[in-house]
Amino acid sequence: RYSLVAALGIEGYSAARVVPGSVDSDEFFDFIVTDLPTMNPFPGDHSVIIMDNCAIHKSEALKELVE
Repeated sequence: RYSLVAALGIEGYSAARVVPGSVDSDEFFDFIVTDLPTMNPFPGDHSVIIMDNCAIHKSEALKELVE
């Protein structure tokens, strides 16, 4: 079993990672830090990240990083 973590924009995929097993909050945080291109301040290009209500998106470390 594998999981896919991916980021996409208007131009298509900007980052993707295949993970054996399930993705936890640490794995997701590592993906955000290492695989996503640098985000820009709003309202610049690449300045918005949208995540659903999944539990792995709610870590304190991730909240601190994106705020």
